[in-house]
Amino acid sequence: MTSLEFTSQVQKISLTLRPAAMNLTRDADDAKDLVQETLLKALLNKDKFKAGTNLKAWLYTIMRNTFINNYNKITKRSSNIDSTEYFQYFNTDQNYITHNGATSDFVVRDINEAIASLGSDYRTPFMMYYIGYKYMEIAEKLQIPIGTVKNRIHIARKELKNALQVYAPVGAGANVDTLEE
Repeated sequence: MTSLEFTSQVQKISLTLRPAAMNLTRDADDAKDLVQETLLKALLNKDKFKAGTNLKAWLYTIMRNTFINNYNKITKRSSNIDSTEYFQYFNTDQNYITHNGATSDFVVRDINEAIASLGSDYRTPFMMYYIGYKYMEIAEKLQIPIGTVKNRIHIARKELKNALQVYAPVGAGANVDTLEE
């Protein structure tokens, strides 16, 4: 199909595009613009049209896709969300608010003192486990059985819980032996 034949067929079909465009846009001026944009896209992309196929359906598809794309652009532009109310409540959870920095300094100091008070037989495997070593790796590095490693870490945790009982949640009870691990 030559360019001249293609253009003349598109012009004939363009008259039938207007009612469909009016159906989509519900506005006469927008319908005219949609038909015009459809025809422009069709003429610019005439090399993509396969001769022997339905030209009218191809043009309707271009028009429908153009309308959908324009509609999506408009709705994205006009859907600005007022986020001021959202940010008013953002990160206001009491767990994330530090009321007194000195308190956390005391807690960290107490934890470090409690760890330092552990015997080295318990402190070393506990700290290795804390920084990410697996039981087997600790056993290999310290050259002790894996059961001994697990036992020493368990005892270290128990002693730390006793030493830091002051920081236990309210209602957790005074007996450390009943606390779950």
